[in-house]
Amino acid sequence: MPRLLSLVVVLILALTFCAHNAAAQTGGLTSAQARRLVDGVVLDAPTRAAMNAVSGADPRDLALNRQILMQSDDLFPFQLPDKGITDQEKTGRCWLFAGLNILRHDVIKKLTLDDFELSQSYLAFWDRLEKANVFLEFMIEMRERDLLDRELDHLLDDPISDGGYWEYVVNLVEKYGVVPKSFMGETYGSANTGRMDYLLDALLRRDAARLRTLSAAGKSEADLREEKLLMLKDVARILVIHYGMPPAEFAWRAQDDSGHVSAPVVYTPQNFYREVVGVDLSDYVSLASYPIHPFGTHYEITLTRSMADKPNVDFVNIPEDDLQDIALRALLDSNRVWFGCDMSHDVYSKRGLMITGLYDYDELLGVSLGMDKEQRLDYRHSASNHAMVLTGVDLTDGKPRRWRVENSWGKEPGDDGFFTMSSEWFHDYVLNVIVPKKYLSREMRSAFDETPVTLPVWDPVWRSLPW
Repeated sequence: MPRLLSLVVVLILALTFCAHNAAAQTGGLTSAQARRLVDGVVLDAPTRAAMNAVSGADPRDLALNRQILMQSDDLFPFQLPDKGITDQEKTGRCWLFAGLNILRHDVIKKLTLDDFELSQSYLAFWDRLEKANVFLEFMIEMRERDLLDRELDHLLDDPISDGGYWEYVVNLVEKYGVVPKSFMGETYGSANTGRMDYLLDALLRRDAARLRTLSAAGKSEADLREEKLLMLKDVARILVIHYGMPPAEFAWRAQDDSGHVSAPVVYTPQNFYREVVGVDLSDYVSLASYPIHPFGTHYEITLTRSMADKPNVDFVNIPEDDLQDIALRALLDSNRVWFGCDMSHDVYSKRGLMITGLYDYDELLGVSLGMDKEQRLDYRHSASNHAMVLTGVDLTDGKPRRWRVENSWGKEPGDDGFFTMSSEWFHDYVLNVIVPKKYLSREMRSAFDETPVTLPVWDPVWRSLPW
């Protein structure tokens, strides 16, 4: 019996050794190694204090650098006049709000209005219909691809969304015009798009399956396009139920800031854009600063067209300092500047602050989290996910120290909805700006004439846009 017991013990030890050895050979973590890692955390006074604090509070509140907070103000020697703030509510329409915020201020200035807002819902309605058509066109184009094809998988993963970019604004406005918000205001569905997204995604995925089934049964491309139009009727029905019916024409009159009321004039949305707004959006170009790709190069991104008959999103890539300099020149020349950025880092929404170093996680946790901009992009820790408008700047020796930012989150955060962004934050997290062509150097304008280098839609440049 003792001999048998000894054999059992030897066997158990051998199995344990083999298991540990196998774990080591395959990169696995043994239980002993895991225990040593945890036991290696010394519960000294700073660590205990951090553990006690973090276990009962948001780390952001604990890591907030109060010294930076106390040194921040919302005064700007140069700022363009403000007339109200907009609110995108629970949607990803920042790109659209930012675009229309540029247009509405031109109308306010031209007609000396006290306030004015263009209907974001009106353009969001047509944006959804156009995106549905683009998705179904891609399904027809890719009807013979394997369902695990990377591009097809990307499209099926997110058939339709709020997200967009500057070119989307341009395409929508030039095709469908604009209307004052009073003629198509917000509904519950337009301001809370999550459930509508779910319904449209379900509908479009169903239609994708139908198109592939019809194709497999021998239907031609022309037949599939006829079927697509029937499918879009269902999309239009869902949109009308959620948004209401977009106006085909309307009678508009305005009251200027002196109290004078104009005579009513009947407009179509297209006429209103041409005659009242009158901004040439085709004069604007997209500049970006992505250090993961060569500068001075013209790029386009696959699968990003917002309308089936429009090109993909494109931009010229330039160094961060040049991006900031061009934005400054355009702003000082009284142009509001649309920009896309990463709001995931160093943002304190309550006070409307965007300042590098605002959160000191390294000190709180005793662990360095630092990466440079290139690493953050390459390793998916940073992406452009919000669009806003530059409206003011604070200069020191001719260089921007801070920027004033018009957001679209309502009046509650920041200074009545306006944010303050440091120059360092701009350098680290602003990734693209939209400016009139005249502010570009000769080399930059020439780059736009070059055939663009194509980037895949999963490139970090495009990842996570709603922008």
